[in-house]
Amino acid sequence: MAKQEDVFKKIVSHAKEYGFVFPSSEIYDGLGAVYDYAQNGVELKNNIKRYWWEAMTLLHENIVGIDSAIFMHPTIWKASGHVDAFNDPLIDNRDSKKRYRADVLIEDEIGKIEEKMNKECEKAAKRFGDKFDEAMFRQTNPRVLENQKKRDELHARYEKAMNDNDLAELKQIIVDYGIVDPVSGTKNWTDVRQFNLMFKTQMGSSADSTMDVYLRPETAQGIFVNFLNVQKTGRMRIPFGIAQIGKAFRNEIVARQFIFRMREFEQMEM
Repeated sequence: MAKQEDVFKKIVSHAKEYGFVFPSSEIYDGLGAVYDYAQNGVELKNNIKRYWWEAMTLLHENIVGIDSAIFMHPTIWKASGHVDAFNDPLIDNRDSKKRYRADVLIEDEIGKIEEKMNKECEKAAKRFGDKFDEAMFRQTNPRVLENQKKRDELHARYEKAMNDNDLAELKQIIVDYGIVDPVSGTKNWTDVRQFNLMFKTQMGSSADSTMDVYLRPETAQGIFVNFLNVQKTGRMRIPFGIAQIGKAFRNEIVARQFIFRMREFEQMEM
């Protein structure tokens, strides 16, 4: 893991040094998970966008493009489920004052159990050499079987809690498996609560007539709500496609991974 992180840091450093990606607002201490594409980065990004657009719309007679607005009527996001369901389950550690996604903490714990199993297999492979049968070892070794059972039970509870949107159960899983805060090493957790990932703002000319609107978290809704308009005006016969490249916005609380998990980003969807 440490080696992967070192490589990742080198990529981030290289992207800045050679004019591909700059941290946004850097002279004023930056803004988390927001980046500017620099002089070489913007050319690379535009080339990718152009190549995708031409391959998608010019090479297919039944695929057309649109460019829908970022602001859409809030009822659209209610109907699509984004207002009620586009959430991350968040939990705070009272000692470190750090905030985490509960699902990420649990998935990391599952990963640790799987890593233990893999290490047992690696040790056995070195011991037995060419005669080593990994499938048989996983089916018979007591330590591997014990960890496999623990992993399966944890995964089943986690999957059910996520499907049921059971925040109390997510907290209970973290307590039952003794998951600690990576920073403080303590188990002093708050309850899990939902946090909507959409940016909300107000639209209107006066305080009395404002309406809550959202910055779109994806571009697909602009495609869906224009389906009939495109079909009628383009005399399109089903099946047909609609392509779009556009900005999307997500209020990521645990924002990380450089340009792979940004708060403001572009999507290419068909």
